[in-house]
Amino acid sequence: MATHPIPFKVGEASPANTFFAIWMAQAAGLYEEYGLDFDIVKMIGGSDTGPALSEGRIQLMHIGMSSVVRANAAGFNTITIGSLSNVIRSTLFTAAGFTSADQIKGGAVGISSAGSESELTTVVALEKLGLARDDVTLKEIGTLRLPPLRAGEVVATMLGEPYRSEAFAAGEHAIIDLLADRIPWLYSGLVVDKPYLTSNRDAVLRFMCATVEGNYLAVSDSARAKPVMARMLNITDQKNLDVTYDNFKTYTPLNAKPTREGGQAIINTVIAPGASRNVDDYQDWSIHEELKAAGFFDTMAQKYGVS
Repeated sequence: MATHPIPFKVGEASPANTFFAIWMAQAAGLYEEYGLDFDIVKMIGGSDTGPALSEGRIQLMHIGMSSVVRANAAGFNTITIGSLSNVIRSTLFTAAGFTSADQIKGGAVGISSAGSESELTTVVALEKLGLARDDVTLKEIGTLRLPPLRAGEVVATMLGEPYRSEAFAAGEHAIIDLLADRIPWLYSGLVVDKPYLTSNRDAVLRFMCATVEGNYLAVSDSARAKPVMARMLNITDQKNLDVTYDNFKTYTPLNAKPTREGGQAIINTVIAPGASRNVDDYQDWSIHEELKAAGFFDTMAQKYGVS
């Protein structure tokens, strides 16, 4: 344990259940137990990932790997050291009266911000519908995209939990469900600046220990986890809460291990001139391997009765 808590700020790009391991660990006081002076910084999308990390405004960013590819192509030096989702967990919903790809064509499709995971997964969904990126206008509308969809400000938008289940419950039209396809994708990464990782490896290890333990705690104790999830995501409907929690429990890798397959899928899709096509330039498995070799994951499995 550190003599003095180590300052450690995490960027939250979007309120979603993919962030829940971090919220759970914070609520349980785990970051303090592991010697961190922890804080969460609200951000919008992934476009500021490189600058925020390199300038030390945050020590880690919770963001999909497409933002890492774009940041490094722009001259930054970021790396994914963990993952809280290795599949796309969102669905493309359409506004009232729009039920086909032909109707979407030429319209405005909502994304959180340029360079965000919502942008790239929207492109994937459009391609599955036989549409190209240039067939629509991608409109930045922030992280709360269901109200603009209902208001007709956009013809379609991607939604993840808890907004995905809220849209389904309200009868909104899902034109394509990427979660159902289980598409490999480093959808929710834990990203740091490489020089920071080199000089502050102990702090990163502490963060990963607390976050992984937050995962185990949340998965093993739904009675304790669900009230935290409801508070952090402002969920008031029990069915929505149950679906959002089950989605988290099903699709979150307990040990926060990223997959090569999910990273390669992003590299094959993202447009970033000059970007490396080698997944090893964007992922570092050494933190995971160090914790595994130390028996940390086995200890967590035994402590929480989860494997």
